[in-house]
Amino acid sequence: MAATALEIQHRGAVLDGRPFGAAGAYEKIAGVLRFAVDPANPANRAIIDLGLAPRNARGAVEASADFYLLQPVDPARGNRRLLLDVPNRGRKVALGMFNSTPRVPDPSTPEDFGNGFLMRHGYTVAWVGWQHDVPRQDGLMALTVPAARGANGPISGPVRCLWRPNFRAATLPLADRYHIPHPTADLDDPGARLTVCDHVGAPAVAVPRTAWRFPDASHIALAGGFEPGKIYELVYRVEHPPLVGLGFAAVRDAAAWLRFANAAQGNPCAGRLERAYVFGVSQSGRFLRHLLSLGLDEDEAGRPVFDAVVPHVAGARRGEFNHRFGQPSLNALCAVGSLFPFTDGEQRDPVTGERGALLGRLLARGRMPKIVTINTSAEYWRGDASLVHTDVEGRADVGPLAGTRVYLFAGTQHTPSALPPPDADPNTGGRGLQPFNVVDYAPLLRAALVNLDRWVTEGVEPPPSAVPRLADRTAVPPEATAPVFEKIPGARFPDRIERPRRLDFGPECARGVLTELPPKVGAPFVTFVSAVDGDGNETAGLRPVELLVPLATYTGWNPRHPEQGAPGDLMSMMGSTLPFPGTRAEREASGDPRRSIEERYPSRAAYLERARAAALALVTARHMLAEDVDAVVERAGRLWDFITTGTL
Repeated sequence: MAATALEIQHRGAVLDGRPFGAAGAYEKIAGVLRFAVDPANPANRAIIDLGLAPRNARGAVEASADFYLLQPVDPARGNRRLLLDVPNRGRKVALGMFNSTPRVPDPSTPEDFGNGFLMRHGYTVAWVGWQHDVPRQDGLMALTVPAARGANGPISGPVRCLWRPNFRAATLPLADRYHIPHPTADLDDPGARLTVCDHVGAPAVAVPRTAWRFPDASHIALAGGFEPGKIYELVYRVEHPPLVGLGFAAVRDAAAWLRFANAAQGNPCAGRLERAYVFGVSQSGRFLRHLLSLGLDEDEAGRPVFDAVVPHVAGARRGEFNHRFGQPSLNALCAVGSLFPFTDGEQRDPVTGERGALLGRLLARGRMPKIVTINTSAEYWRGDASLVHTDVEGRADVGPLAGTRVYLFAGTQHTPSALPPPDADPNTGGRGLQPFNVVDYAPLLRAALVNLDRWVTEGVEPPPSAVPRLADRTAVPPEATAPVFEKIPGARFPDRIERPRRLDFGPECARGVLTELPPKVGAPFVTFVSAVDGDGNETAGLRPVELLVPLATYTGWNPRHPEQGAPGDLMSMMGSTLPFPGTRAEREASGDPRRSIEERYPSRAAYLERARAAALALVTARHMLAEDVDAVVERAGRLWDFITTGTL
């Protein structure tokens, strides 16, 4: 087995032994999990450069990862399910998503466990570091990997960095945000190239080499500074490629070890687990799509590791998770993660003649886990999510395969929204022209997990897929919705909509080596968003209570704030809330085509009655849990207060 030992650094009771309902008390275990990966094992064949890594005396490649576990103290009171949460940029995500709590590195207070959902339902929840470029600071979880070595000296190659600053900066790191850069091999590299674009779709203009420099091996400096809103791209040369693809082995083998290893092997979950589910959000959701495409869901003993996989808010993309000099942190649409294929089953790209299926390896093997793919409106407006379920020409819907479901959470942004919304994206400092989206989709997500668990354990089919479809005209080009939004006072429809394009990274791309950077760019793929009703709210997908009983128009897009540059472009990941006029008089005075709140609801109490009825209807449809109804109605009351008075 590739996981060889767990070095426990901390083990203790959660909340001093306070019980979580029927599941009782929990404990936490933190430490370092060590791996030894066999380069000769067929299960590892897809990991790039594994054969070029240094080996131990037994011929295995070693790695180590930060590890964290929450499990019921009494195994008889747990549900015998493992939920492996793939960290997002080193951060734990599952508690924030399912328990509706702020993200923290070491959950230790009642507030850190939120509503206790995962614990009350008896899940064992685990995390393992999988990114080599995450710094070990602020509780972030990382993976330590070796570098590939060439027979004739260091391996070198190009790397591309992309930035879009929200604030003027004199220098930038050679990485996304706080991640560890690939350092330049030469501070005076004459072949390094920097370009700048004014906005999405604008031509790239070369920046003279004399105008910028490497002040050290991990940063770039530009004379006059980097301007907010502009898009900068740097290609430079690096050496000593870390084995990025070992991240897949770390996630796979950590789950396999927890599930199958015995107590003598040091497994704290020995004999406790019958099922294993893996969950990834955004970047780590793309990681799971990539893992599935490589067929890396079976361990070295040939055993299926995961009963179910949930790639959440990943769109149709993958990432630089298994490439020489890969950057797992890279979040760019015009990148290797946007390569064909996108649909689970096979299709042909008539432009390039290429054929492929995301799940091609699993289909050939004849065995795969249940897969539930979930996206929000933001991934559709980003330009790629519809490729999960339409062909690349935009002519036909592509139905889900047996054992899979695909859902759109309508009218939502990338992550569940806060009330009141923040003034800026807490991750990037980005500001929108319009107030951020305030829809909370966490109740839909909790129901999706319960449905998935019943599917795996009892064979109860979950509700059918719910996405925009060409057949019923609920899938439309984003530009087709412009006439609705352009009539709403205060709204600004984006000037430009980005779409993935066909990309050529050179002849060695298939074996994980990118020689053409930046890539040659070809024709765009045809993509869609959900159609909207007269209020501007989406009609396809799973509609939460906020859309079923609306007080505003809720979108998955928001234009950049003019003070941060390129206001005609969309922000990344954030949506908008455009409140309805309060009264008929306000509607008529502003020319707003949307009915006012007073014309829709006689009173706050009447609104809450309708919100409760909508929530109960979602429970009947199995898109919400009965346990969430009261909380959803309570939040609806706070939303009413916020929309109608601007305060809580």
